[in-house]
Amino acid sequence: MVKNWLITISVATLLVSGAVQAAGDPQAGEEKANSICMACHGPQGNSIVPIWPKLAGQHPEYIIKQLNDYRAGNRANEQMTPMAMPLTDQEVLDLAAYFALQAKTPGEADPELATLGESIYRWGNPESGVPACGGCHGPAGQGQSLAKFPRLSGQHADYTKQTLEHFRDSLRANDPNGMMRGAAARLTDQEIAAVSQYIQGLSQ
Repeated sequence: MVKNWLITISVATLLVSGAVQAAGDPQAGEEKANSICMACHGPQGNSIVPIWPKLAGQHPEYIIKQLNDYRAGNRANEQMTPMAMPLTDQEVLDLAAYFALQAKTPGEADPELATLGESIYRWGNPESGVPACGGCHGPAGQGQSLAKFPRLSGQHADYTKQTLEHFRDSLRANDPNGMMRGAAARLTDQEIAAVSQYIQGLSQ
């Protein structure tokens, strides 16, 4: 029985190791990130310019989806599309594996906006039909890797604000089943600014 248990553990370990390896090589990802990503996304994926997103600590599944969407033309961006197009499938996996292992720098929320932002994030706006952000992205903004819902905590407010505006105006349309476009369509400018600030202050 012990022997069988050990065999089971060994097989499981090999399967997990194979999955991790198949997901990408963080070392190769670091080399690639330092050559093409760092100028905008900063050291270890912590961008300094707030309109460019932090990639540190992001779920690899989400990064893979976004890079593949850029490559396929499902998400357009003047800066990112030409950077993503030449990437190979393996380089996409390597970059995702690298950024997922990095620690995201924390942010601070504007206290004047954070109260409204927390209300929108946690409970939505029942009157206008805005759903709670935490329903998909988690109470602390940790996201869901398998569902490809991104980690939001600590993200730059400027980037989150722009992203929500792009979803609201259908300038970005690579969200599964239009989920984000549907949610953002009901947000006011004030609510977008507020929830973006609240997200910036989340620490997990």
